[in-house]
Amino acid sequence: MRIDDYSFGRIVIGGGEYRSDVIVFHDRVRPDWRRLEGHALHERDLEEILAARPSTLVVGRGAMGMMRVPSAVAALLEGRGVRLIARRTAAAVREYNDRAGDPSVVGAFHLTC
Repeated sequence: MRIDDYSFGRIVIGGGEYRSDVIVFHDRVRPDWRRLEGHALHERDLEEILAARPSTLVVGRGAMGMMRVPSAVAALLEGRGVRLIARRTAAAVREYNDRAGDPSVVGAFHLTC
């Protein structure tokens, strides 16, 4: 799946528009991605992602990069062999689209701040 468009609070994927945070797998979109803490990524937030056994996780940290990826979460991913790419969401969308042909790449995107 490729991301067609992103702007603050809005993302278009495969022609479908979403206005809440999403996880993008190669074959589906998981809308309404809620995290334990809105501006921090926790291990519990990654359960569905880790179940997919990705090689790479691209994280959109928000338009202004407000969502943190704590070092413990980065270490957890590394320990599971998952490459982490965390950027502001616009840059993360570009990173994800560059890798969209690889079914082992997953994207998780915070759409606002």
